[in-house]
Amino acid sequence: MSDSIVFTHPEPTPTATRVWPVFLPFAGCPYRCAFCAQDKQTGRDEAALADILRSLESDLDQALARGKGPYEIAFYGGTFTALPEPWPETFLGLAARFRERGLISRVRCSTRPDCVSSDVLDSLRGLGLDMVELGIQSFDDAALITSSRGYAGEVARCACQWVKEAGLSLGVQLLPGLPGDRPGLFAADVRTAAALRPETIRLYPCMVIKGTPLAEIWKRGGFQPWSLDHAKQELAAALPLLWERNVRVIRFGLAPENSLRENILAGPWHPALGQSVRGLALLEIVRTRLVQTGMRPVSFSVPRRYQGELFGHKGELTDDYRALGLGRSAVRYTDESDFTLA
Repeated sequence: MSDSIVFTHPEPTPTATRVWPVFLPFAGCPYRCAFCAQDKQTGRDEAALADILRSLESDLDQALARGKGPYEIAFYGGTFTALPEPWPETFLGLAARFRERGLISRVRCSTRPDCVSSDVLDSLRGLGLDMVELGIQSFDDAALITSSRGYAGEVARCACQWVKEAGLSLGVQLLPGLPGDRPGLFAADVRTAAALRPETIRLYPCMVIKGTPLAEIWKRGGFQPWSLDHAKQELAAALPLLWERNVRVIRFGLAPENSLRENILAGPWHPALGQSVRGLALLEIVRTRLVQTGMRPVSFSVPRRYQGELFGHKGELTDDYRALGLGRSAVRYTDESDFTLA
């Protein structure tokens, strides 16, 4: 039995780039998905693209005058690659002008996997696009059919490959717990996503939001979302595989907008879901290493940056660590980069 166990956290190093989000609710979407309520999720109503452009240009001008930046500008919501002409070029042209002036360093957009092609991606890259996040939701044909997504899993996989072949960074968004979910489906989706090696991934457990078709299905008893505890366990189990492939998980669950909270009917939403999930994943790393070595530790040195998630949200994992012999008094936070169990 060794005297100590030293390990580093497997999570890829997070980027320090600040993101300037530009929300385009429902813009370019061929239809509204059963679960989607972008206006409530973002706190922004559907707006004319000309108004969004005008406001964005004014805000960027002000930021530049104040010496702010650089930022990564991100066009979220809607389906950017399906915006009517000439809007993709217009938005990217605006970003390019501010990139030349040093305010913008990178440009990304989000879109559907069935709304991209090699030609479109090549064109947008030439106009200054750097990254595409694909709202995959699932790679499973049955789940996609049940959720009325309008494309098959092979379309989603091909879209991911096209993004990378175009020389663009790839982001993937998964929506676990969709209608048609079954045991093991999310784990399979994670394995597929990890094998594609995207730069980033977002994990949004499916929610029932007022005013969506899914809300009506739920009211009739035709859909049951994941519980919060189940969502935490599933998401935490996904992290090691994603981290192993150097995939950064940049979002767990929907952002805590006030307009969202008041419209949630059911589903595993929590304002600190990411903290809970990351804490669970770290706990499992510690538990596995102790089981493998048979050690009964008396102290645990933890890099200070993990202080906020070690014991989970509001100390929810305190008893789990105590069962491993690691009460709070056994933990010491350090400026080192390694964890040490001794």
